[in-house]
Amino acid sequence: MPITPATAPNSSPNGTTQQILLELVDETGRTIGTAEKLSAHQAPGQLHRAFSVFLFDERGRLLLQRRALGKYHSPGVWSNTCCGHPYPGEAPFTAAARRTHEELGVSPSLLAEAGTVRYNHPDPASGLVEQEFNHLFVGLVQSPLRPDPEEVGETVFVTAAELAERHARDTFSAWFMTVLDAARPAVRELTGPAGGW
Repeated sequence: MPITPATAPNSSPNGTTQQILLELVDETGRTIGTAEKLSAHQAPGQLHRAFSVFLFDERGRLLLQRRALGKYHSPGVWSNTCCGHPYPGEAPFTAAARRTHEELGVSPSLLAEAGTVRYNHPDPASGLVEQEFNHLFVGLVQSPLRPDPEEVGETVFVTAAELAERHARDTFSAWFMTVLDAARPAVRELTGPAGGW
């Protein structure tokens, strides 16, 4: 499946364009409609379904990505392994696996649900708002990464201590700590007590 920038319309075989739609939800996560992707992120934001993935290597290190500079939202900042939005009607698990492969060129060797979190994070740099009902996933990656440069500027595996140092020094996405904190119980279960997460 070809990947297009978030704000670009999709071209269909007959030459017409299709907008990228997100699934709008209520406070319980029940689907209530759809909205065009960019408009859903314009202030004050519309609550929509999203997902966040946290993949670890066999040493218990978290895979971070620095978002490509061409991204319309939060370009050039560090964030979790992968995040995005399911297509309307697409299961969050399916979307998480799909986008991980599209962005990083790998399929997780393990991917498990880790709960949900609801948040409202304005991005001061762009004025856009992340108003999301976010499905969390944790897992393992054991294959070499093949990042798509249109999506990912850089990747790094970090220990919990290295993340703390990097988070104090570098710019991270507005939602990063919210989703990581919500996923921590599942992360600890996956990595064990020695991981320090």
